[in-house]
Amino acid sequence: MSAFVSGQELSRRFYLEAVKPILDSDFPGLPHSAALLGRGSEVLGYDDEVSTDHNWEPRVLLFLRPEDDATGLEESLQAKVPSEFEGRQTEFSVQTLRGFIQKHLVFDLDQDIAPRDWLTFPEQRLRMITAGAVYHDEVGLEDLRSRFAYYPQDVWYYLLIAAWWRVHPEFNLVGRAGSTGDELGSAVIGAQLVDDLMHLCFLMEREYAPYSKWFGTAFSRLPCGPSLTPLLQQVLHAQTWQTRESALQTAYEAIATRHNDLQITPPVPLTVEQMWDRPFKVTWGDFPKALAAQIQDPQVKEIADRWPVGFIDQLREILWFPGDRERLLRLFD
Repeated sequence: MSAFVSGQELSRRFYLEAVKPILDSDFPGLPHSAALLGRGSEVLGYDDEVSTDHNWEPRVLLFLRPEDDATGLEESLQAKVPSEFEGRQTEFSVQTLRGFIQKHLVFDLDQDIAPRDWLTFPEQRLRMITAGAVYHDEVGLEDLRSRFAYYPQDVWYYLLIAAWWRVHPEFNLVGRAGSTGDELGSAVIGAQLVDDLMHLCFLMEREYAPYSKWFGTAFSRLPCGPSLTPLLQQVLHAQTWQTRESALQTAYEAIATRHNDLQITPPVPLTVEQMWDRPFKVTWGDFPKALAAQIQDPQVKEIADRWPVGFIDQLREILWFPGDRERLLRLFD
Protein backbone atom coordinates (compact mmCIF):
# COMPACT_ATOMS: atom_id res chain seq x y z
CA MET A 1 0.00 0.00 0.00
CA SER A 2 1.37 3.41 -0.95
CA ALA A 3 2.01 5.95 1.79
CA PHE A 4 -0.85 8.33 2.55
CA VAL A 5 -0.54 11.78 1.00
CA SER A 6 -2.46 14.55 2.77
CA GLY A 7 -5.18 16.47 0.96
CA GLN A 8 -3.19 19.68 1.29
CA GLU A 9 -0.17 18.11 -0.40
CA LEU A 10 -2.26 16.45 -3.09
CA SER A 11 -3.99 19.75 -3.86
CA ARG A 12 -0.64 21.54 -3.96
CA ARG A 13 0.59 19.10 -6.60
CA PHE A 14 -2.67 19.49 -8.54
CA TYR A 15 -2.20 23.25 -8.66
CA LEU A 16 1.50 23.19 -9.54
CA GLU A 17 1.38 20.33 -12.06
CA ALA A 18 -2.06 20.70 -13.65
CA VAL A 19 -3.56 24.15 -13.07
CA LYS A 20 -0.62 26.56 -13.06
CA PRO A 21 0.88 25.36 -16.37
CA ILE A 22 -2.46 26.10 -18.09
CA LEU A 23 -2.59 29.56 -16.52
CA ASP A 24 1.00 30.26 -17.57
CA SER A 25 0.43 29.18 -21.18
CA ASP A 26 -3.09 30.45 -21.84
CA PHE A 27 -3.33 33.42 -19.45
CA PRO A 28 0.26 34.59 -18.91
CA GLY A 29 0.66 37.21 -16.22
CA LEU A 30 -2.91 36.84 -14.91
CA PRO A 31 -2.87 37.86 -11.21
CA HIS A 32 -4.41 35.11 -9.13
CA SER A 33 -4.31 33.29 -5.83
CA ALA A 34 -4.68 29.55 -5.36
CA ALA A 35 -5.55 27.72 -2.17
CA LEU A 36 -7.28 24.86 -0.41
CA LEU A 37 -9.85 26.46 1.92
CA GLY A 38 -13.37 25.77 3.13
CA ARG A 39 -14.94 22.47 4.05
CA GLY A 40 -13.18 19.20 4.73
CA SER A 41 -10.86 17.50 7.19
CA GLU A 42 -7.98 18.07 4.78
CA VAL A 43 -8.41 21.84 5.13
CA LEU A 44 -7.91 21.51 8.88
CA GLY A 45 -4.98 19.17 8.32
CA TYR A 46 -6.60 16.23 10.14
CA ASP A 47 -7.34 13.95 7.18
CA ASP A 48 -6.11 10.36 7.04
CA GLU A 49 -6.74 7.24 4.97
CA VAL A 50 -10.35 7.03 6.20
CA SER A 51 -11.01 10.56 4.91
CA THR A 52 -10.46 9.45 1.33
CA ASP A 53 -13.70 7.46 1.10
CA HIS A 54 -15.84 10.48 0.16
CA ASN A 55 -15.54 14.13 -0.88
CA TRP A 56 -11.75 13.95 -0.71
CA GLU A 57 -10.04 14.92 -3.91
CA PRO A 58 -7.36 17.16 -5.42
CA ARG A 59 -9.07 20.52 -4.95
CA VAL A 60 -8.02 24.07 -5.83
CA LEU A 61 -9.83 27.35 -5.33
CA LEU A 62 -8.58 29.96 -7.80
CA PHE A 63 -9.16 33.59 -6.82
CA LEU A 64 -9.12 36.46 -9.32
CA ARG A 65 -9.36 40.22 -9.07
CA PRO A 66 -12.92 41.60 -9.29
CA GLU A 67 -12.17 43.25 -12.64
CA ASP A 68 -11.21 39.95 -14.29
CA ASP A 69 -13.82 37.76 -15.97
CA ALA A 70 -14.15 34.94 -13.46
CA THR A 71 -17.07 33.26 -15.23
CA GLY A 72 -15.48 33.27 -18.67
CA LEU A 73 -12.14 32.14 -17.35
CA GLU A 74 -13.66 29.36 -15.30
CA GLU A 75 -15.46 27.97 -18.34
CA SER A 76 -12.26 28.04 -20.36
CA LEU A 77 -10.20 26.45 -17.60
CA GLN A 78 -12.76 23.79 -16.77
CA ALA A 79 -12.43 22.57 -20.35
CA LYS A 80 -8.66 22.22 -19.98
CA VAL A 81 -7.99 21.30 -16.35
CA PRO A 82 -7.94 17.49 -16.10
CA SER A 83 -10.94 15.95 -14.39
CA GLU A 84 -8.65 13.34 -12.85
CA PHE A 85 -5.29 13.73 -11.12
CA GLU A 86 -3.20 10.97 -9.52
CA GLY A 87 -6.11 8.58 -9.89
CA ARG A 88 -8.78 10.76 -8.22
CA GLN A 89 -11.54 13.04 -9.49
CA THR A 90 -10.62 16.71 -9.19
CA GLU A 91 -12.51 19.76 -7.97
CA PHE A 92 -11.69 23.20 -9.33
CA SER A 93 -13.45 26.55 -9.03
CA VAL A 94 -12.82 30.19 -9.91
CA GLN A 95 -14.11 33.03 -7.75
CA THR A 96 -13.28 36.37 -6.15
CA LEU A 97 -12.33 37.01 -2.56
CA ARG A 98 -15.48 39.11 -2.17
CA GLY A 99 -17.69 36.29 -3.44
CA PHE A 100 -15.99 33.72 -1.23
CA ILE A 101 -16.52 35.76 1.96
CA GLN A 102 -20.07 36.65 0.97
CA LYS A 103 -20.82 32.96 0.46
CA HIS A 104 -19.32 31.72 3.73
CA LEU A 105 -19.84 34.65 6.12
CA VAL A 106 -22.52 36.79 4.41
CA PHE A 107 -20.26 39.83 4.79
CA ASP A 108 -19.25 42.64 2.44
CA LEU A 109 -15.47 43.05 2.41
CA ASP A 110 -15.81 46.81 1.84
CA GLN A 111 -17.29 47.19 5.33
CA ASP A 112 -15.49 47.41 8.63
CA ILE A 113 -16.03 44.31 10.76
CA ALA A 114 -18.24 45.45 13.65
CA PRO A 115 -18.37 43.62 17.00
CA ARG A 116 -21.80 42.23 16.19
CA ASP A 117 -20.36 40.82 12.95
CA TRP A 118 -17.64 39.01 14.85
CA LEU A 119 -20.20 37.63 17.29
CA THR A 120 -22.37 36.23 14.48
CA PHE A 121 -19.61 34.67 12.38
CA PRO A 122 -19.67 30.92 13.14
CA GLU A 123 -16.34 30.03 14.71
CA GLN A 124 -15.91 26.89 12.65
CA ARG A 125 -16.37 28.94 9.44
CA LEU A 126 -13.69 31.39 10.57
CA ARG A 127 -11.41 28.40 11.04
CA MET A 128 -12.29 27.13 7.55
CA ILE A 129 -11.15 30.44 6.10
CA THR A 130 -7.97 30.84 8.14
CA ALA A 131 -6.86 27.18 8.04
CA GLY A 132 -5.96 25.25 4.90
CA ALA A 133 -3.10 26.07 2.57
CA VAL A 134 -2.26 28.90 0.18
CA TYR A 135 -0.22 27.83 -2.85
CA HIS A 136 0.06 31.17 -4.66
CA ASP A 137 -1.06 34.68 -3.79
CA GLU A 138 -1.17 37.78 -5.97
CA VAL A 139 -4.64 39.15 -5.20
CA GLY A 140 -4.53 39.58 -1.41
CA LEU A 141 -5.71 36.23 -0.09
CA GLU A 142 -3.21 36.21 2.77
CA ASP A 143 -4.19 39.77 3.71
CA LEU A 144 -7.81 38.66 3.82
CA ARG A 145 -6.93 35.68 6.02
CA SER A 146 -5.01 38.00 8.33
CA ARG A 147 -8.06 40.24 8.60
CA PHE A 148 -10.09 37.30 9.93
CA ALA A 149 -7.21 35.69 11.83
CA TYR A 150 -8.76 36.19 15.27
CA TYR A 151 -11.22 38.26 17.25
CA PRO A 152 -10.31 41.87 18.13
CA GLN A 153 -9.16 42.34 21.72
CA ASP A 154 -12.42 43.62 23.22
CA VAL A 155 -14.55 41.06 21.39
CA TRP A 156 -12.15 38.42 22.73
CA TYR A 157 -12.66 39.72 26.26
CA TYR A 158 -16.43 39.54 25.80
CA LEU A 159 -16.29 35.96 24.56
CA LEU A 160 -14.09 35.02 27.52
CA ILE A 161 -16.70 36.55 29.84
CA ALA A 162 -19.43 34.54 28.16
CA ALA A 163 -17.34 31.35 28.38
CA TRP A 164 -16.76 31.78 32.12
CA TRP A 165 -20.48 32.33 32.62
CA ARG A 166 -21.16 29.08 30.78
CA VAL A 167 -19.27 27.32 33.58
CA HIS A 168 -20.24 29.14 36.77
CA PRO A 169 -24.03 28.55 36.94
CA GLU A 170 -23.70 24.84 36.14
CA PHE A 171 -20.85 23.91 38.46
CA ASN A 172 -22.98 23.13 41.54
CA LEU A 173 -25.47 21.07 39.53
CA VAL A 174 -23.01 18.18 39.28
CA GLY A 175 -23.41 17.64 43.01
CA ARG A 176 -27.09 18.51 43.16
CA ALA A 177 -28.06 15.94 40.53
CA GLY A 178 -25.74 13.32 41.99
CA SER A 179 -27.03 13.81 45.54
CA THR A 180 -30.51 12.75 44.43
CA GLY A 181 -29.10 9.48 43.12
CA ASP A 182 -28.99 10.70 39.52
CA GLU A 183 -25.39 9.82 38.67
CA LEU A 184 -26.21 9.71 34.96
CA GLY A 185 -27.57 13.25 35.05
CA SER A 186 -24.57 14.40 37.07
CA ALA A 187 -22.23 12.80 34.51
CA VAL A 188 -24.04 14.54 31.64
CA ILE A 189 -23.66 17.90 33.38
CA GLY A 190 -20.01 17.14 34.05
CA ALA A 191 -19.44 16.28 30.38
CA GLN A 192 -21.06 19.55 29.30
CA LEU A 193 -18.79 21.44 31.69
CA VAL A 194 -15.77 19.70 30.18
CA ASP A 195 -16.93 20.87 26.75
CA ASP A 196 -17.36 24.43 28.07
CA LEU A 197 -13.94 24.41 29.72
CA MET A 198 -12.36 23.19 26.48
CA HIS A 199 -14.02 26.06 24.57
CA LEU A 200 -12.65 28.42 27.20
CA CYS A 201 -9.17 27.04 26.54
CA PHE A 202 -9.50 27.61 22.78
CA LEU A 203 -10.33 31.23 23.57
CA MET A 204 -7.39 31.59 25.94
CA GLU A 205 -5.05 30.21 23.30
CA ARG A 206 -6.61 32.55 20.70
CA GLU A 207 -7.46 29.74 18.32
CA TYR A 208 -10.77 29.07 16.58
CA ALA A 209 -12.38 25.79 17.63
CA PRO A 210 -13.36 23.37 14.84
CA TYR A 211 -16.59 21.40 14.63
CA SER A 212 -17.19 18.40 16.88
CA LYS A 213 -15.40 15.71 14.85
CA TRP A 214 -12.03 17.41 15.30
CA PHE A 215 -12.73 19.31 18.52
CA GLY A 216 -10.78 16.93 20.76
CA THR A 217 -7.95 16.52 18.27
CA ALA A 218 -7.50 20.28 17.97
CA PHE A 219 -7.72 20.67 21.75
CA SER A 220 -4.94 18.11 22.26
CA ARG A 221 -2.68 20.27 20.07
CA LEU A 222 -3.27 23.49 22.00
CA PRO A 223 -0.31 24.53 24.16
CA CYS A 224 -2.41 23.78 27.26
CA GLY A 225 -3.90 20.57 25.84
CA PRO A 226 -1.37 17.98 27.06
CA SER A 227 -1.51 19.17 30.68
CA LEU A 228 -5.28 19.67 30.84
CA THR A 229 -6.42 16.54 28.99
CA PRO A 230 -5.74 14.15 31.92
CA LEU A 231 -7.59 16.47 34.30
CA LEU A 232 -10.63 16.67 32.07
CA GLN A 233 -10.58 12.92 31.50
CA GLN A 234 -10.83 12.44 35.27
CA VAL A 235 -14.11 14.37 35.18
CA LEU A 236 -15.45 12.15 32.40
CA HIS A 237 -14.31 8.91 34.06
CA ALA A 238 -15.62 9.75 37.55
CA GLN A 239 -18.14 7.23 38.87
CA THR A 240 -19.54 9.34 41.72
CA TRP A 241 -20.59 12.97 41.93
CA GLN A 242 -18.08 13.59 44.72
CA THR A 243 -15.09 12.52 42.61
CA ARG A 244 -16.57 14.34 39.61
CA GLU A 245 -16.91 17.55 41.61
CA SER A 246 -13.36 17.23 42.92
CA ALA A 247 -11.98 16.61 39.41
CA LEU A 248 -13.85 19.65 38.10
CA GLN A 249 -12.36 21.80 40.86
CA THR A 250 -8.86 20.68 39.88
CA ALA A 251 -9.49 21.40 36.19
CA TYR A 252 -11.05 24.77 36.97
CA GLU A 253 -8.08 25.77 39.12
CA ALA A 254 -5.63 24.81 36.35
CA ILE A 255 -7.55 26.88 33.79
CA ALA A 256 -7.82 29.78 36.23
CA THR A 257 -4.05 29.68 36.60
CA ARG A 258 -3.77 29.82 32.82
CA HIS A 259 -5.96 32.94 32.79
CA ASN A 260 -3.80 34.66 35.39
CA ASP A 261 -0.65 33.68 33.49
CA LEU A 262 -2.00 35.56 30.44
CA GLN A 263 -1.84 38.81 32.48
CA ILE A 264 -4.79 40.31 30.60
CA THR A 265 -6.43 41.29 33.91
CA PRO A 266 -5.12 41.83 37.41
CA PRO A 267 -4.69 38.44 39.13
CA VAL A 268 -8.05 36.94 40.01
CA PRO A 269 -8.13 35.09 43.36
CA LEU A 270 -10.01 31.82 43.73
CA THR A 271 -12.33 30.81 46.52
CA VAL A 272 -14.17 27.56 47.23
CA GLU A 273 -17.77 28.30 48.12
CA GLN A 274 -20.30 26.02 49.70
CA MET A 275 -23.79 26.88 48.58
CA TRP A 276 -26.05 27.50 51.57
CA ASP A 277 -25.96 24.39 53.77
CA ARG A 278 -25.72 22.04 50.84
CA PRO A 279 -22.72 19.68 50.59
CA PHE A 280 -21.62 21.00 47.18
CA LYS A 281 -18.38 22.90 46.68
CA VAL A 282 -17.97 25.39 43.86
CA THR A 283 -14.64 26.93 42.89
CA TRP A 284 -15.15 30.57 41.96
CA GLY A 285 -13.06 33.40 40.55
CA ASP A 286 -14.69 36.59 39.32
CA PHE A 287 -13.11 36.47 35.89
CA PRO A 288 -16.15 38.08 34.19
CA LYS A 289 -15.85 41.21 36.33
CA ALA A 290 -12.09 41.45 35.78
CA LEU A 291 -12.48 41.04 32.02
CA ALA A 292 -15.38 43.48 31.74
CA ALA A 293 -13.21 46.18 33.32
CA GLN A 294 -10.74 45.85 30.42
CA ILE A 295 -13.26 46.46 27.61
CA GLN A 296 -12.88 49.87 25.94
CA ASP A 297 -14.93 49.57 22.74
CA PRO A 298 -18.34 51.20 23.44
CA GLN A 299 -20.13 48.79 21.10
CA VAL A 300 -18.71 45.80 22.93
CA LYS A 301 -19.47 47.45 26.29
CA GLU A 302 -23.11 47.83 25.29
CA ILE A 303 -23.31 44.16 24.33
CA ALA A 304 -21.46 43.05 27.47
CA ASP A 305 -23.94 44.92 29.67
CA ARG A 306 -26.53 42.34 28.62
CA TRP A 307 -26.30 38.75 29.79
CA PRO A 308 -23.42 37.15 27.83
CA VAL A 309 -24.88 34.73 25.32
CA GLY A 310 -21.72 32.86 24.32
CA PHE A 311 -20.52 31.57 20.98
CA ILE A 312 -23.01 31.57 18.12
CA ASP A 313 -22.11 28.02 17.07
CA GLN A 314 -24.48 26.82 19.79
CA LEU A 315 -27.28 27.64 17.33
CA ARG A 316 -25.75 25.48 14.59
CA GLU A 317 -28.69 23.11 14.40
CA ILE A 318 -31.21 25.96 14.21
CA LEU A 319 -29.36 28.41 11.97
CA TRP A 320 -27.41 26.19 9.62
CA PHE A 321 -27.12 28.27 6.44
CA PRO A 322 -24.82 31.31 6.19
CA GLY A 323 -27.75 33.50 5.15
CA ASP A 324 -29.29 32.98 8.57
CA ARG A 325 -26.63 35.30 10.00
CA GLU A 326 -28.80 38.26 8.99
CA ARG A 327 -31.43 37.09 11.46
CA LEU A 328 -28.82 36.79 14.18
CA LEU A 329 -27.66 40.34 13.57
CA ARG A 330 -31.11 41.60 14.50
CA LEU A 331 -30.55 40.25 18.01
CA PHE A 332 -28.07 43.11 18.51
CA ASP A 333 -30.42 45.86 17.31
